[in-house]
Amino acid sequence: MFVKGKKLLKHKYFLLDYADSLNSTFLYFMKLTHKLTYKLLRYFSKWLKTRSHYRNQIFSHKLSGFFFHCIPIRKHVAASNIACSFPKRSLQWKRNVLKNCYQFFMHNFIQFFSFPSSYFSKSISIRGKKYLDGAIKQGKGVIIITGHFGAFELLSAWLGYNGYPIVGVAHRQRNRGSDQFSREQREMSGFVHIFRKEPIEKMYRVLSEGKMLGLVSDQDAKNRGIFVNFLNQQASTPKGAARFHKNTGAPMVFITCAWQSSNKYEINCERIVSDPHDTVKDITQRYSTILEEIIKQHPEQYFWWHRRWKTKSIQNNG
Repeated sequence: MFVKGKKLLKHKYFLLDYADSLNSTFLYFMKLTHKLTYKLLRYFSKWLKTRSHYRNQIFSHKLSGFFFHCIPIRKHVAASNIACSFPKRSLQWKRNVLKNCYQFFMHNFIQFFSFPSSYFSKSISIRGKKYLDGAIKQGKGVIIITGHFGAFELLSAWLGYNGYPIVGVAHRQRNRGSDQFSREQREMSGFVHIFRKEPIEKMYRVLSEGKMLGLVSDQDAKNRGIFVNFLNQQASTPKGAARFHKNTGAPMVFITCAWQSSNKYEINCERIVSDPHDTVKDITQRYSTILEEIIKQHPEQYFWWHRRWKTKSIQNNG
């Protein structure tokens, strides 16, 4: 099944006009550096939209090579994470994964900046859509769980443009200009944000209203997380998804969007099954294992720059 979103262009332009009407008020309260950041990002986005997909692809390839060789921000973190996750692989294999990872995420970056035109140029197939649709028909809300894998911005846009009532929990960026730009890029599809430090009641309200609560659950959760096995190491993992499920009974669906070839992507939906006797750790381990298996299939599509295993486990907590 291939998803075409062109029928939703009117909806898209309405949201863009609405966002533009708020910009002047929002920018007035920004710091000067944040204003400049927003303006630069917006101009860069407009420039990318004037170019063909092919030219932007070449540009992203050259840009990734420049970052790989000349701006090694957290490059050592990514290399170390890959090495620890795949200890039996050769050094050359690990280097190739890292280099391909730079190319993949730079392409994603350029693609995100080119929304919505870049979104509508993609062919997106979906597996397991019955789990997604079946979950929302239960009327309890749906807990959408994903990780920093694949084209996650494209995934957010697909959910929004296809009419799913998705509300994602996100970190607010320190630079308000960058934060505003990112919000506008996502929200033009109908995607809605809740920020992590907002009252948790807002998140429960999303579920009680029968909507989808989107959680990215693969970053280091420090001492607040629960330790589960993830890619051969104990990793402090957010336990919010499991707690929301235990407290509400809302079904859980793990969803990712993987690049296949050229302009083709595949969204995969997998139901997370649990029973009343499962602990928060049991549930957290279950979806962490799902993500691990997906990463093993496409290691170059995982965001290895996070300090995923920064917090060390003092003891095996249960």
